[in-house]
Amino acid sequence: MARKKNDVGAPDEPKPKKVKKQRWYHQVWAAYKMTRRGDPTVTWMMLAAFIGVMVVALVIGLLWGHPIYMSLVGLPFGLLAAMFILTRRAERAAYQQIEGQPGAARSALGTIRRGWSFDEEPVAVDPRTRDTVFRGVGKAGVVLVTEGPPSRASKLADKERRRISRVLPNVPITVLQCGNAEDQIPLPKIARSVQKLRPKLTKAEVGEVMKRLNALGATRPPIPKGIDPMRARPDRKGMRGR
Repeated sequence: MARKKNDVGAPDEPKPKKVKKQRWYHQVWAAYKMTRRGDPTVTWMMLAAFIGVMVVALVIGLLWGHPIYMSLVGLPFGLLAAMFILTRRAERAAYQQIEGQPGAARSALGTIRRGWSFDEEPVAVDPRTRDTVFRGVGKAGVVLVTEGPPSRASKLADKERRRISRVLPNVPITVLQCGNAEDQIPLPKIARSVQKLRPKLTKAEVGEVMKRLNALGATRPPIPKGIDPMRARPDRKGMRGR
């Protein structure tokens, strides 16, 4: 049987398949599988939380004289307890996967939903050691979050702090070192440490600080794409033709 043609004589193109929406239970199952790969005990912890809540509900029901009713009431609370365990374990597994990788601190800071604005790219990078400094702005002022050994990262952060202080002399600047060394903040706690900083600026002042920092970043001389200034070589043919 011949294929049906459209007005211009070409065969009809097949319609693209609709993308199925991912349901909430699909997301929960994906999170569970990801967590189980890094933490095999998550299944038993979730079962223990669920059974523990159900036992407490059943005991209360027996004492009250309504065990079936209290078991039904305890069912959603047991599921909620299991989901709470899964959420905490999934968060820990996610941090374990990115820990030690460049930009891990920025990924952790991305969990802060409101009150802070962080640049996607680091404001200071050591190309040799790959130590980085990320910058955020909030009501607590400017925060610099470093990645790298304390001795090297502190030097990189001090340099960036002096640069910011020239244009924002009265704005508080806080340096937080992310890492597992002494006096550093572990990756899972870095976002919480930023949120604990006390607010010292108003909303209008935060907007003004962001404008000045954007202007400060724009003053850096741009590097043409595709050119490495460390490997640039003079055009000898052009020099001979002069």
